Amino acid sequence: MLEQEMQGKIDLRYLDESGFSLTPPIPYAWQEKGLGLSLPSQRSKRLNVVGLMNRNNDLSAYVFERSITSAVILACIDDFARQSTKPTVIVMDKASIHTSQMINEKLEEWKSQQVEIFLLPPYSPQLNLIEILWRFMKYEWIELNAYESWESLVSYVEKVLREFGSKYVINFA
Repeated sequence: MLEQEMQGKIDLRYLDESGFSLTPPIPYAWQEKGLGLSLPSQRSKRLNVVGLMNRNNDLSAYVFERSITSAVILACIDDFARQSTKPTVIVMDKASIHTSQMINEKLEEWKSQQVEIFLLPPYSPQLNLIEILWRFMKYEWIELNAYESWESLVSYVEKVLREFGSKYVINFA
């Protein structure tokens, strides 16, 4: 598949979902000895994103303030398939929302639209390149002051998604 992508024969997309809330995902922080470090944190709703990304930093993103279900995944793939202009392979993990009966019943229809689904082996998130995007967003690109309010968080997430591929870029070399 990778060779076909490099030759421009297919659009190889990586699909997954991620969530953002007002609790910043800070694994560690440095501070001067004797000084406390205060990080904003509060309970909040969750902003969920479904993304389909390729190695060229082209991203189709769908943002929701509700849970991601098979119906949501189906709607996102349907929308993407309608806009797709070349044969496409969508790579995704075997999460239950990706392998439900509802999804399986759409496989032939998507195939007729030149969109095929490739499921990754279990426990292999390192093979789904969109995981890199979620990591960059959470740990590098979304600034700490984004977590001060729900509106600020939504604004920052939408800004990064909108500017991905221009201001925010991942080198997959």
